[in-house]
Amino acid sequence: MGKAAKAAGKKLPAAPLAARKTKAQKNPLFEKAPKNFRLGGDVQPKRDLTRFVKWPKFVRLQRMKRVMLMRLKVPPAINQFNSAIDKNQASQVLRLCKKYMPETKEAKKARLMEMAQQKKDGQEVKSKKPQVVKYGLNHITTLVENKTAKMVVIAHDVDPIELVCWLPALCRKKDVPYCIIKGKSRLGQLVHKKAVSCVALTSVSKEDQKDLETLACNFKAQFNDNAEVRRRWGGGLMGIKSQHITASRERAVQVEQAKKLGMKIA
Repeated sequence: MGKAAKAAGKKLPAAPLAARKTKAQKNPLFEKAPKNFRLGGDVQPKRDLTRFVKWPKFVRLQRMKRVMLMRLKVPPAINQFNSAIDKNQASQVLRLCKKYMPETKEAKKARLMEMAQQKKDGQEVKSKKPQVVKYGLNHITTLVENKTAKMVVIAHDVDPIELVCWLPALCRKKDVPYCIIKGKSRLGQLVHKKAVSCVALTSVSKEDQKDLETLACNFKAQFNDNAEVRRRWGGGLMGIKSQHITASRERAVQVEQAKKLGMKIA
């Protein structure tokens, strides 16, 4: 009994100072949460979550518009803008038009000042107005009506399309070669603008005359004289589910007809 009391009364040896410090640093507010790398744990498998993303409103509107244009029947006057020239032809047209980019405001001012100085000095005016690509819908309409335009290039994505949907018919009537190119911004770069609905060439230098005639001849056959382009309807494409349903119905009808024919023969 005395030994037990003595043992209870004895003090235990104190813990080392470093151990006491580490214990004191533990914060009870933050619980230990080890990561779980098994299926359904912290690292999720890679998958396409595009369908579950909430896209911005302008993206949703763009996509709905595209689907709607696929479903609706598009008349030939508007559908013709889907049959644009290919990449090689477009590069040839843009290369030719780039040589005749309109002069900048500074260059025009300098040319006019030089002409005024020549007139003032009583000299013969040598600087002439440069040959440049023409732009502006009203201006090009006048050029086509007067048959002074040698080639007209129309953008396929003009909005609203009603601005230019009549221009191909006018070019055909006046026998002016025209083509449809992808990108109004590409045409805009030729004339120092953001976007342009159409451009036209009225004259070129002698070294480029052959290239212009070749392009004009090709486009005349491809667009002006091609009746298929201006008669073809567009759109009318059903969704993938509707296509499957229609195909299954057609198969059922074919099977029914085959059964009837078999019964008649028997």
